[in-house]
Amino acid sequence: MFWLLTIVLAYLFFGLSSLADKLILIDSSHPKSYTFYVGFLGIAAVVVIPFIKFGFPLPISFVWIILEAITYIAGMYSMFVALHKFDVSKAMATIGGLQPILILIFTFIFLGIQIVGGATILAFVFLFIGSILISIEKRINVTKDYLRLTIFSALMFSLEYVFAKLVFLHEPFLKGFIWMRIFSFAVVMLFLLSAKFRKEVFQKHSVLNNKTKFIFFFGQVSGGTATILQSFSISLVPLAFLSILNALRGLQYIFLFLMTLFFSYFLPKILKEKMSKTLILQKIISILLIVSGLVILAFVPTM
Repeated sequence: MFWLLTIVLAYLFFGLSSLADKLILIDSSHPKSYTFYVGFLGIAAVVVIPFIKFGFPLPISFVWIILEAITYIAGMYSMFVALHKFDVSKAMATIGGLQPILILIFTFIFLGIQIVGGATILAFVFLFIGSILISIEKRINVTKDYLRLTIFSALMFSLEYVFAKLVFLHEPFLKGFIWMRIFSFAVVMLFLLSAKFRKEVFQKHSVLNNKTKFIFFFGQVSGGTATILQSFSISLVPLAFLSILNALRGLQYIFLFLMTLFFSYFLPKILKEKMSKTLILQKIISILLIVSGLVILAFVPTM
């Protein structure tokens, strides 16, 4: 169950990364430029190549690596657009709430039926309901644009999850991870084929300035750490637990909710989201459901 510890830590760092993303994108109209910077920095993974046994992956692995890179960048871009337009806790919870079911479907399509025990199913139900509940608002303003962005992002990230697992089924963790980041870098470099985008990303008043540089790099360190931990968890987890692994994303929303709650009450000039007693109670109930699912996975035999 070592994967359980690593994924909990991963979602803590994803929460920090999402908060940093929102703090930058709240005043920026350049989600595509932000996607470029994040994808570009992924190439930093190559620094570990001299310390591992590295080489070309298997031909079948190349297919999954390319697909993982494309879906990763597409999911990230649509997520950043959603963060720019909507509340961070709402958008992230909706994107993540859809993923467990989508991953369950894609796991069946690409990997076949996976047999799990009753306790695992119960844990999945708690985690899934908790993740959905934490994203629902009493007076939710769902627009076509909101649905289009969040559903598409969830779809891309779900495919990316499964493609990453397919890579790790054929390649050692570090080798597979580095190749996926190399191709993610290649995908965002294609953005530079557009003269309009080159002007946008290299202009003086781009998405990064003196005020946001520290937040950006803090977010990227957090996001990079989270991505490594999540990928390591995907490489470790049994196939039957892949959707469970993603359903644990509810932990990210717990961390994110607590952080946005802190900012909204104590630092509203930096970040403020609408909070009410009813909403906070709802979040607490969802947290209890997610923690219950986590306890079942940690202490109850699940296979």
